Amino acid sequence: MSPQPNRSNRSSGSAGGGRRGGTGSTGGSDRSGGSGRSGGAGRSGGTGGFDRSGGAGRTGGSGAGGAGRSGGSGGTSRSSAPGAPRRMGPGAKRIAGQRRAAQQPQRARSTEPYVDVHNPEGTRLQKLLASAGVGSRRTCERLIAEGHVQVDGHVVTDMGVRVDPETQQVHVDGDRVIFDESKVYLAFNKPLNVVTSMHDELGRVDIGDYLGEGRKQRLFHVGRLDQDTEGLLLLTNDGELAHRLQHPAYGVTKTYLAQVPGPLPRDLGQQLRDGVELEDGPVRVDSFKVVDSSPGKAVVEVVLHEGRKHVVRRMMEAVGHPVLNLVRIKVGEVGLGTLKAGKMRALTRAEVSSLYDAAQL
Repeated sequence: MSPQPNRSNRSSGSAGGGRRGGTGSTGGSDRSGGSGRSGGAGRSGGTGGFDRSGGAGRTGGSGAGGAGRSGGSGGTSRSSAPGAPRRMGPGAKRIAGQRRAAQQPQRARSTEPYVDVHNPEGTRLQKLLASAGVGSRRTCERLIAEGHVQVDGHVVTDMGVRVDPETQQVHVDGDRVIFDESKVYLAFNKPLNVVTSMHDELGRVDIGDYLGEGRKQRLFHVGRLDQDTEGLLLLTNDGELAHRLQHPAYGVTKTYLAQVPGPLPRDLGQQLRDGVELEDGPVRVDSFKVVDSSPGKAVVEVVLHEGRKHVVRRMMEAVGHPVLNLVRIKVGEVGLGTLKAGKMRALTRAEVSSLYDAAQL
């Protein structure tokens, strides 16, 4: 009896039929392409058709026709099509989530010991903040909950904390909050020929004439400006702050614009930073720069924390460039801005806080 073609041996290699070769029992193309059930060279071979993982056959072996299910040259798989989303198993998803969590910025944990700043006789913290103009009650509660508020240097997140505004210090994002409504803080642009006094015995025009009788007894000036110097003068009834702002030990800077004769030597700034000897001792600037220059004169910015009388005029005269006009434009971080001569304005909460920081209060 002659052998039957295509039915001889199910494992007969590349030319045979059956499950591993040839035309097989089904004759046409099966799920994974080729001829026979697995196309071409059995379950591990064949190059035809489409396979879910991008190749023909189930195991990716060489077989008679090509690669198996996990790789090869045959066809296009669902996962390898251009633009197709990549499917992730549970394990891959867990690892990806761990990587994303590791990349997120971690909030620093406080290592300082817990300190109870609660004063049962005080006022609720959020109410005090709202009354001081920090924000609405709800805004203040959010600031407390998010850790923006400190009491006596310790972060407070409990809504039930009460504090005494007269004995305890409160900061929001590092800015001191002032609760005493009786405290007054003003910026005054002193004009030329006005005496820095609340009541001049010689009858000259003084800053008291700009305040009115109602405020003369309550306010005093922080430092002085010469009669022929104009610019920023701070007025307050906060005695401790005023004292520290004037004391050189706290290093609160004052910024001046001075018009001087020109031209200026290149090393003038370095000379002033190194120090100039005056009759009452040496003085040095914190900063110096030329703001403008024209033939015969220049405008310079001088920053220093000295408070001696006529110190800027004497210093510039000692280096051969006497002051023609002098204006103070800044004390600490509080600037004169667009305030016109003879006018005054109340300082903002942020400005008052910056003065407290500068005075180390």
